[in-house]
Amino acid sequence: MSNSGRISQSAFDGSRLRVILLLDLYEGAQQQFLDAYELMCKQVASVPGHISDQLCQSIENPSQWLITSEWESAPPFLAWVNSEEHVETVKPMHSCVRDTRSMRYSILRETGPRRPLAPEHAPSRHQVAARVGDGAARHALTFTVKPGSESKVAELLAGYESPEAQVDENTRLRRTSLFMHGNRVVRAVEVEGDLLAALRHVARQPEVRAVEEAINPYLEQDRDLTDPESARLFFTRAALPAVHHVVSGRPAPDDVRRHALYYPAKEGRGMELARLLAHQDAAAADDPASPVYGSTVFQRDDIVVRLVDLTGELDADPVASLGLKGPGTAAELERLLDGAAIGVEGSLETERNINRLLSHADMLPVTDRSSAVS
Repeated sequence: MSNSGRISQSAFDGSRLRVILLLDLYEGAQQQFLDAYELMCKQVASVPGHISDQLCQSIENPSQWLITSEWESAPPFLAWVNSEEHVETVKPMHSCVRDTRSMRYSILRETGPRRPLAPEHAPSRHQVAARVGDGAARHALTFTVKPGSESKVAELLAGYESPEAQVDENTRLRRTSLFMHGNRVVRAVEVEGDLLAALRHVARQPEVRAVEEAINPYLEQDRDLTDPESARLFFTRAALPAVHHVVSGRPAPDDVRRHALYYPAKEGRGMELARLLAHQDAAAADDPASPVYGSTVFQRDDIVVRLVDLTGELDADPVASLGLKGPGTAAELERLLDGAAIGVEGSLETERNINRLLSHADMLPVTDRSSAVS
């Protein structure tokens, strides 16, 4: 990592991944949980990139359990955990579990006896250097609304009162940015401290609950937020994880503005497209002449959204704004992007199509709210 950039999250460094899932079970649900775990193990064992997993039970509180798994790298895990197959696989666990908490870590160092990995897992890969972050976690949700309801939904989502930013002494909502592209809604949050605690805090706020209920009739996917299973499935399917975040090391200019760009990928190409944009933004953060001051790339399946903080106008440098700097980048994006889905077809090497892509990818800003530092 260059000293001129600050990366707080990246799924693309190639290092092995350790996933930790903390679970609190209902009393009497242990055997049901073990049966569900065995079924899940059989499913995940065949997932590309999976190396191993362990199930542990607390020696102090028998209702507390721990599942750890190791993966060749973050991308195959993210592809699995965000898949519909995974949603269906873990359903039997829901009635056993009172609470869960998932954590994902790149492996930086290892000590102790070394056991050689199977040939397909060698050589062992570690994160090269510790990342430098800004104390914030980032996450997004995306969902679609019924065609024709876009303006009403935008009005509802822009008009509600902001929830209390301070969650507890260690956690605070820093920023919420909400955009729309046609009938697709993307809501991105930045949180200092515990992301899960912040999301739960927001969900409990009366003003947020009211607006969520108000948009229910307009959603393409039905949900009932009073039903825990319905709410869990909706938010699981709506999750749009941050796979890369970078900020330039130079002082923040006064004219930085936030934009969101939507890049629908060809089927099965979402992770490749996210990786391409992440690499482009990492290079831009090291370039003092680039208008890209910082960016976060979100990806799930074939949905890729790039939240980018730019100096100047979005269309002042379309190539930089889209993340197309460098030889061959436009052709690579053309290979991965579902241009027809976004209304842009033909070569991205032409100025006309680059401008069309920027215009069609640019998402409508609905609201962008930052909380003051207390």
